Amino acid sequence: MPPRASKRKSAPPNSSSVTSSDGRSVSNKAKTKGMDKIDRLFNTYANSSLGVIDPEGIEALCSDLGVDYTDVRILMLAWKLKAEKQGYFTQDEWQTGLKALGVDSLTKLKKALPELEKEVEEPSNYEDFYIYAFQYCLTEEKQKSVDIESICELLNLVLGVQFRPQVDSLVEYLKVQNDYKVINADQWINFLRFCKEISFPDLENYDATQAWPLILDNFVEWMREKQS
Repeated sequence: MPPRASKRKSAPPNSSSVTSSDGRSVSNKAKTKGMDKIDRLFNTYANSSLGVIDPEGIEALCSDLGVDYTDVRILMLAWKLKAEKQGYFTQDEWQTGLKALGVDSLTKLKKALPELEKEVEEPSNYEDFYIYAFQYCLTEEKQKSVDIESICELLNLVLGVQFRPQVDSLVEYLKVQNDYKVINADQWINFLRFCKEISFPDLENYDATQAWPLILDNFVEWMREKQS
């Protein structure tokens, strides 16, 4: 379509002078302005030589948001951004995530955090977030497992609110057992399944003949010995 600048010049200074027949020009301007603000916010925290928000930038962001670096909401933000590398946000991830959140400023981002928590807690999203949390900890190429110490911290972070008694016992067991130095994705996913499906602390409906990882068979055995 040819430019319509000549018509705009002669139009009276009212709303019709800035709106095309289908409203697209104003809409596009607003989108561009919104993305510019998102990019400016990104540049506030980005490492200019790397072109990404690095761990130092994330720490500064946390400080400005008034949340701790280890706050679960920062992990939720990483999930929303679909951040691929732990401790780093690319500009594309930042744009996509903030656009999805509908925010373009620090103030709006701060206000969006409680809503993000609610979004993650929806059953349709929670398992995806839980799996993402494990994958986010795979910091090396071809890494498939996470060390026990990190897993204990992660369990507290992502499961502690919903399943505190189970998490406390599982973390205690993981710290005293000597058979496992790392946890893989299948074991991690089954920790969540265990918390959701098994009555606790009586463990009455736990059936070791079902397809549970051996580490959970051992955990249940340890729990029953403690209880007796």
